[in-house]
Amino acid sequence: METQAPAEDSYDKLVEEKRAREKEIDAWLPITSSRNAKWWYSAFHNVTAMVGAGVLSLPYAMAQLGWGPGVVILILSWIITLYTLWQMVEMHEMVPGKRFDRYHELGQHAFGEKLGLYIVVPQQLIVEVGVCIVYMVTGGKSLKKFHDLVCKDCKSIKLTYFIMIFASVHFVLSHLPNFNSISGVSLAAAVMSLSYSTIAWSASAAKGVKENVEYGYKAKSTAGTVFNFFSALGEVAFAYAGHNVVLEIQATIPSTPEKPSKGPMWKGVVVAYIVVALCYFPVALVGYWMFGNSVEDNILETLEKPAWLIATANMFVVIHVIGSYQIYAMPVFDMMETVLVKKMNFRPSWYLRFVVRNFYVAATMFVGMTFPFFGGLLAFFGGFAFAPTTYFLPCVIWLAIYKPRRYSLSWWTNWICIVFGVCLMVLSPIGGLRTIIIQAKDYKFYS
Repeated sequence: METQAPAEDSYDKLVEEKRAREKEIDAWLPITSSRNAKWWYSAFHNVTAMVGAGVLSLPYAMAQLGWGPGVVILILSWIITLYTLWQMVEMHEMVPGKRFDRYHELGQHAFGEKLGLYIVVPQQLIVEVGVCIVYMVTGGKSLKKFHDLVCKDCKSIKLTYFIMIFASVHFVLSHLPNFNSISGVSLAAAVMSLSYSTIAWSASAAKGVKENVEYGYKAKSTAGTVFNFFSALGEVAFAYAGHNVVLEIQATIPSTPEKPSKGPMWKGVVVAYIVVALCYFPVALVGYWMFGNSVEDNILETLEKPAWLIATANMFVVIHVIGSYQIYAMPVFDMMETVLVKKMNFRPSWYLRFVVRNFYVAATMFVGMTFPFFGGLLAFFGGFAFAPTTYFLPCVIWLAIYKPRRYSLSWWTNWICIVFGVCLMVLSPIGGLRTIIIQAKDYKFYS
């Protein structure tokens, strides 16, 4: 009997060491490292994640959807995504004593270890990497717009170079270790998004309704109208896509059994959603009302004068996109670092982080420079990955875990969201693909 005790001791020691090491790694990883965020952090992180530069294309989406369907889809999306966001916030701590700090951890809890990863991670990565690439292009384009507006006689500089200039900021900022350390950047970004949305709709309103304005569909053929409609669905879906980073943001809020993190988080989300409504609805409705179907896919392009105001708005877009890029890149950094440290047993160190993050920024920059017609790719990816992670994955997880009674209110609500989300997922890539084909026909690399 006596021989067994030391073996057990050494086993306990191993378990202790493993636990200590996991704790140490968690304290190093970007998402779990600091848990002292205030509720208003969650508000502006959510605003930054939610209000993309996509808000500027909302009038264009409205023009493709028409008044009736447009208003209905805008409001429906707002309600559904708020509901699925509430589900995510609730599910963050539904197992007592455990927190789902990342989207895929929740997926694993619902669908099992392996399947959960396979369902959530590819979608989350497509969304986050996709957003980062799009923002590279958006940032570059807005810088170019600013340059062209401020200095009309200057030599024209290629978009490629502007994307490089924009990326240079991220080579520095991406080394901020975690969510709380980028809260300053994020606050600036959230304020900016409100500012340029306000500029966009108030400048439109100041111009007044255009003479002989038309609200009909622009496409000549029926097929064109239908495809544009699908594509606009994707644009709207893309506008409400903050869910991929919700759990990661909530992970930074402190939590005790008496005061769970969902209280402050939900408060932040509600504030964020009010701000989102203040950004989205006026821009979409006023922009479409003033310009009708002649509005361009970026409303700042339709408003050329006053030049100084539009230049300012473009600069605001740049600052906001800087913040958004960081928020979407953080979970990717977390995944990459987790794999390297936990699976490949690298030591957590600053130079591992330095290499990983610089590599990621360089990669997104390169793709952005190569394919700047990423807007069409957006409706395409938006349908594939945004619709699921935002509109129906939370509902599916909710049904899988809570198993509400059949035909009860909760059951119906979730199924309606799932059906709506699946329709979005199927329809918007079709429209997006057509846009890509049309744009890619006359495209030259690195022009």
